[in-house]
This record gives sequence, C-alpha cells and structure tokens, in this order.
Amino acid sequence: MGWLSRTALITLMFLRTIPQRLGASLAAAFGVAGVVAVMVAVLSISEGFRATLEQTGSTGNALVLRSGSDSELSSTLPFEATRIIADGAGVLQGPEGPVASAETFVIVDLPMRSTGTDANVPLRGVQPAAFDIRGNIEIVEGRRFEPGRNEIIAGTAARQAFSGLDVGSKLRLGESDWTVVGVFSASSSLSESELWCDVNVLQPAYRRTLFQSVYVKLESPDRFEEFKDALTADPRVRVKVMREDEYYASQSELLSAIVTGLGTLVAALMGIGAVFGAINTMYSAVAARSREIATLRALGFGGGPVVVSVLVESLLLALAGGLVGGVGAYLGFHGYQAATINWQSFSQVVFAFQVTPRLLVQGLVVSLLMGLLGGLLPAIRAARVSVAVALREL
Repeated sequence: MGWLSRTALITLMFLRTIPQRLGASLAAAFGVAGVVAVMVAVLSISEGFRATLEQTGSTGNALVLRSGSDSELSSTLPFEATRIIADGAGVLQGPEGPVASAETFVIVDLPMRSTGTDANVPLRGVQPAAFDIRGNIEIVEGRRFEPGRNEIIAGTAARQAFSGLDVGSKLRLGESDWTVVGVFSASSSLSESELWCDVNVLQPAYRRTLFQSVYVKLESPDRFEEFKDALTADPRVRVKVMREDEYYASQSELLSAIVTGLGTLVAALMGIGAVFGAINTMYSAVAARSREIATLRALGFGGGPVVVSVLVESLLLALAGGLVGGVGAYLGFHGYQAATINWQSFSQVVFAFQVTPRLLVQGLVVSLLMGLLGGLLPAIRAARVSVAVALREL
C-alpha cells in the first residue's frame, strides 16, 4: 500500500469518528464561523463605501478645485476663475453656453430618522447645467427647484435617512427659510445623499461670495488632457483638474483604510481565540484516538500519514466554519443600508454594505489558515505517540 493510500485510509477512518466528538467539533467550527462572519461584515462596510464613490462620476466629466485642495470643502474659487474654467478647451457647448456648473458646498445639520440625533448633510448649490452634467438625475417626486427661489430638492437616500425632507417640508438653513419641493434619484448613493438648490440663493444665505468647485462636461473623455493642460498653464488661475470619477474614487481611500485596519484587528483578536479552540479540539481528538494511532504505527504506518490526517480534519472543520460564516455575513449584511461620515467632506454618505465574492474568498482563506494553525501542533503530537505506551493501555 502506497503512502497516499495509507494517508487516505487513516484520514477516512479518523473522519468517521467526528460524530463521536460532535460537540467539540461544532464548537471549533462555529468559532471559526464567528471570526469569518465578523471579518467579512466589517470589511463589507469598506467595500460598500468604496463602491458608492467609485460609481459616482463619469470619465466624460471633469472637476476643478483650487490648487492644493484635496476636497471641495477645502477649495475656494472666485467668480472670475469659474468663468475661465467654463470657457476652457474641450468643454461641451450647449444651447445656453458651456455645460459647466460652478458650485458651493455647505454642511447642514438634520436629525437622523433612526436616532433623532443631528448629522452632517451636504447641501450643494448648483447652476442649471448641473442636471445635464450629471445626466442620471431624475425627479421621482415633486419638481425641480426654480432658480432664484429658496427651494431644495433632496436625494432619495437623504430623504430616507434624515427627517424633515419630505416634499412640502420647511427648513431653516443658514439665514433663510427653505421649502423642499422635490426628491431626486441618481445612479449613485453619493449624489442621492445630497440636497440641491440654486447656488445664487445659497451663497447669500451663508454670506458667501466664493465657489468651491466647477463641474464641466467635456466634448469627449479624450479631451480631458487638453482641458487640464490649458487650465494649469493659464496664469490667471491656480487650479487642480481631475476626472470626476477619479476624484470620487480617491474620496474613499481614508475610510477604507480605517475600516480595513479595524476589521483586520478584530478578526486577528477573534482568530487567536478560534485557533486555541481548534487546538483544544484536535488535541482531544488525538488523545481519544491514541490507541488507534499506536496500533497503526505498530502495523507499519509512518508518522506522515497520521500528521496529514489530523491536519485534514482540522482544515475541513475550519472550512465548514468559514462557509457558515461567509453565508451568514452575506445573508445578514449584503445590501444593508447605512450612513457613515465621509472624512474628506465631513458629511454623511448613505451606502449599502457589499459582501463581494472577493471578501468571501478572503474569509475562506482565513478559515483555512486558522484550521492549519489549530491542527499543526496536535498533528505533530499524534505523530509522536509512543507505540509501546499506547499499546499498554489496550
């Protein structure tokens, strides 16, 4: 009988004894399941937030900020600069001129529906071309705001997460009273987390004369470099030019790093406990089978097949736990709506948890690693069982 045959024989024999140790085996498997479920659930926050921001924006749109700014909140642009940007090379020309929107971005406090506590909500003042630049905006209730009037439209995610945003609601923001006249949907949760109004009405309400960004629609994505080079070389303005989609993708980096680090730390701490649980389970299994192992060794079976059989059992238990944990995380968290702060703009963003296939694979890899660590020492001990001592117990 070859080495592989002997290994398979011992492994099958040992696996058939799992029902005799069902309680300890289930405890080890569910310990691994808990680690995988928590890790995948926490990391799905990062995946969902990143997906929300990466789905926002278009390669055919450009965003212009003040030079040195990393977000709209830290940028300021005078009116003259916004006109120069709108007249830049490659900007699409519409019936009413350049398809460009100079915008002002402020943070307002609104109570969350779930807790009643105030949270930061982005209020964006836009120009009429904003609806053409973000071609995915659709009014689903009410109507658009009218230029020159104190009217607001709310994104569907904002209306769902925050109080006071139903059509017809009155709000006191800045130094003005506002009326919510519509609700809009978009292809991204980020846009749906915002409130929109006329920028020319927003600025006086907050005593502002400067803009923070300019969004433009290009004639084609290929003209971005031409547009960027022309503006950065213009001595009249000092600006930072980015593709819209790349800007929003960069906004997810900080939160993703925080959540990934936290998820890894929590999983590592829980994983230590799960590994010790697996070690105890496999030590118990080895002790219960010491006579069988000694008998096999006396019949000429080497230590290698014994080591492999113990590791295979540990890996299978861990894999089962990993599958349970991954499925549990998917069923419990995939698509779950939540709101978190965007650390670049310090405003709330509504997003959905994303339990992706990549996260599930990572969870299974972690479970197998825990199974390997949990079974290694017991496997070595099994291979070193003294044949003479074990046989005396027969």
